[in-house]
Amino acid sequence: MDGALVPWEQANVHLLTHTLHYGTGVFEGVRCYKTVKGSAVFRHREHMERLTASAHILGYELPYSVEELMRAVRLTIRENKLEECYIRPIAWLGTENRGLNPKGLKVHVGVAVWPWGKYLGDDAANSGIRVTVSSFTRHHPNITMSKAKATGIYINSVLAKQEAVRMGFDEAILLDPFGNVAEGSGENIFVVRNGKIKTPPAISVLEGITRDSVMRIASDLGIPLAEQLFPRDEMYIADEIFLTGTAAEITPVREVDHRKVGRGSVGPVTRKIYDTFFDAIQGRNDKYLDWLDIL
Repeated sequence: MDGALVPWEQANVHLLTHTLHYGTGVFEGVRCYKTVKGSAVFRHREHMERLTASAHILGYELPYSVEELMRAVRLTIRENKLEECYIRPIAWLGTENRGLNPKGLKVHVGVAVWPWGKYLGDDAANSGIRVTVSSFTRHHPNITMSKAKATGIYINSVLAKQEAVRMGFDEAILLDPFGNVAEGSGENIFVVRNGKIKTPPAISVLEGITRDSVMRIASDLGIPLAEQLFPRDEMYIADEIFLTGTAAEITPVREVDHRKVGRGSVGPVTRKIYDTFFDAIQGRNDKYLDWLDIL
């Protein structure tokens, strides 16, 4: 926290922290994997660059460079003696002002790491998950900043996820303000139809780093992929659907709104993408070694 290692139980902030009240923080979700070449942070620099960009979009600058942030992450992992972990860098604004205007507030930065398994369940990769279209709409791009991974924006995701789980589903799919498919509560979405992949353009959705990884993998495998708007019923007639994200990694979808997706099992395109992705993050494919920051 703010350049110094502190014990977990002492990693606290004041009650009147601006970000606690107004959601003005920015954060990242990153993973460190145990690879054949040692423990490695996946696409480390890209995550720290996005954290820096998110703060800039919200109107403040981080007091640390990308390189300093990366060193802090490596140090925190080593000190916790973890071979694999989830990493949460976060920046927040302090207590110097009680009102909405963040001018003059100190910018704080922290990094936490902890062991974390499969976000959507241990069997999700093999069996797929069940999703539903949420009654909550993803933000209009002129209401919040869709390129910023900001804390306050995620109340939208919390409400959608909570609703989906209460209804007996694993995850929610949100539509954009114009009725097109946007993304999951914490994941980007890809649909496969007739051997071609579609994913919503990064207008009202976050430009996911796993999303970007999948797009490169698809290109390398020669699988056609287009960023394209599409309505919810495109999901109902898709051959395959999968979600991507740092926490979710690559998770197949077997059912949308009580409608079976394809054969109701992991499809061949999803499987190719999945296998290539996991070879990459485990250091077994030299083509993607630049994605790994080996500790």
